[in-house]
Amino acid sequence: MKFEKTSVFNFDGAFRGMRNPMNSWDKSDSYWKQTTKFEDGYRMFEYRVGHSDLELAQKLIKAGSEHRKFMRQIFVSVDITAPLYWWKEFDTYKVGTVANSTSTMHKLASTPITEDCFEMDDFEDLDDIGYMLNTPMSTGFYWYHTVKYMELLRQKYNETKDIRYWKELIRLLPESWLQKRTVTFDYENLLAICSRGQRRFHKLTEWSTAFIDWARTLPYAQELIFIDEAENENSN
Repeated sequence: MKFEKTSVFNFDGAFRGMRNPMNSWDKSDSYWKQTTKFEDGYRMFEYRVGHSDLELAQKLIKAGSEHRKFMRQIFVSVDITAPLYWWKEFDTYKVGTVANSTSTMHKLASTPITEDCFEMDDFEDLDDIGYMLNTPMSTGFYWYHTVKYMELLRQKYNETKDIRYWKELIRLLPESWLQKRTVTFDYENLLAICSRGQRRFHKLTEWSTAFIDWARTLPYAQELIFIDEAENENSN
């Protein structure tokens, strides 16, 4: 599972709008700070959230979703490569998220099918089921022959253009097939997804490790998305 080309934007707009209800813009202490200057004169800037703005933001987050509308205006774009079984769970988050995917239907037969096409990060070659069935089959044995068979179907389809081979290829495609999607979130989505009751301690490590670890790398993630952890530390 991979997270690539992450970009976060509109912090300044979100924090400016956060102060609109009370016309308290004069109390804002966030600012843009130059981080890099290149030889051609091009400059890079980073938005720094000030103490006063962060204090107000956390107060609004704790007050509930109707008060923290600014979180819906901090946007994140990222390319995620993940297995189909993960995308099925991700698709439950339909409000405030958008995703454009690579096409399995159109591109499945265009490149060789190898083990690299599947989620195998924590693969274990289990053989106890084979013993129960009195066969030599293990998960490694199954994967080897499944991948080999699917590649033969792909080759046969490309040779003959017979739709039957393509149909069987689609039908047999395992849930661990890796698909890339360009996804947009906002910080309100991420607050919900990363909560203790949702995906933070999910039994799929693609959620509880890979996704949560990525979310922690976002700007001010600890202060805004994982705010409950700071609260628990303070209460201890």
